[in-house]
Amino acid sequence: MEIREYGRENKEVIMLLHGGGLSWWNYHSEAELLQDGYHVILPVLDGHNDTDEPFTSIEDNARRLIDLIDERYDGQLLLIGGLSLGGQILAEMLAQRKDICKYAVIESASVIPSPLTEKLIGPSIASSYGLIGKKWFSKMQFKYLGIREDLFDDYYRDTVRISKDNMIAFLKASTGYQLKPEVKNCKAKVRIVAGEKEQKGILASAKLLRETIPGSTLEIRKGLIHGQYSLNQPDEYVKDIMKMIE
Repeated sequence: MEIREYGRENKEVIMLLHGGGLSWWNYHSEAELLQDGYHVILPVLDGHNDTDEPFTSIEDNARRLIDLIDERYDGQLLLIGGLSLGGQILAEMLAQRKDICKYAVIESASVIPSPLTEKLIGPSIASSYGLIGKKWFSKMQFKYLGIREDLFDDYYRDTVRISKDNMIAFLKASTGYQLKPEVKNCKAKVRIVAGEKEQKGILASAKLLRETIPGSTLEIRKGLIHGQYSLNQPDEYVKDIMKMIE
């Protein structure tokens, strides 16, 4: 597993899990802001950015990350954050290990399956995958996602590295993921975040997470679409997690 690390070696470790189709740079700005006081780790999820492991499932990714935390960080981190696919993996980690972290931030994570969308993923990607390597197409997709412009080179470089099989695998897993009931045993203080302009399924998922995870909080960020909180507002993201920790 490829991991980017920032900051000094200490027991205060923060892990941030990028969204599907992105990579570690999703949280690069946050890591730079946090590195003076914390050790920040940015794993590259399976199936992304020439990683050595193909994407198999959200559950497998969660287990691999828990194993990493057990091996290197004594079984618990200070905080874990995750966007979209990374948020789903975080929710799964909290279900598999109730005390894997003290604090968690789940952003824009779908936890209610969409069977029809899941069935359409394979044919849709198979027919459009050849366009992904075209810069004009990537620019169009990038603009649609509303990501800040200085991240385009990173986005384009790493998107074209994702194989068709891996793209289909993580998109199908994401649209088919269902929140595990065990997450109700979570001991972490959890903050759930979604953009005001998200799709209905994401907003419904945010509400379900809030209802299922004891003591969790839900914030709907005004005017934002999917992923814009961590990608476009790193200063706000860091300020908000510091309020949680302090």
